[in-house]
Amino acid sequence: MKRAQRLEMVQNVVDDLERKRAEALASSERRVTESEAKLAELESYHASYVRGFAARAGSGIDANMARDYQAFLGRLDEAIRQQTQIVTRVRAQRDSERQNWQGAAQRAEAVGQMVKRFQTEEVRAADKREQQESDERSARAWAFGLVARGA
Repeated sequence: MKRAQRLEMVQNVVDDLERKRAEALASSERRVTESEAKLAELESYHASYVRGFAARAGSGIDANMARDYQAFLGRLDEAIRQQTQIVTRVRAQRDSERQNWQGAAQRAEAVGQMVKRFQTEEVRAADKREQQESDERSARAWAFGLVARGA
């Protein structure tokens, strides 16, 4: 088996790893998008709830209702804080996945370049062998022609 063929097997493995890293990155990107959307939804709901509370407070509410609103806003604030932490964590994971994919892509590119180089070298070597064989046949034919003519 030629060197380029052996390296093509390595290239297949490296390309497969790069594809898996790209899929992991895409999955990570989806998680970031989903967690950011959930955070935006929580923040929107919080803002809406605060506006509703302000409107009701302006028209007068009792102490129990005010306490319930404040308790709910506290839980909503905690949910927003937790979701913000989730967004931070999935972004960091995405960044890590991006670095992994970039490294795999660089390795795949490097192996691909080596395969091309080896293939080019093998073609040149084969061409050179063919040329040498052709030259030898021509030389033998010429020499045989001289001998046959009695020169």
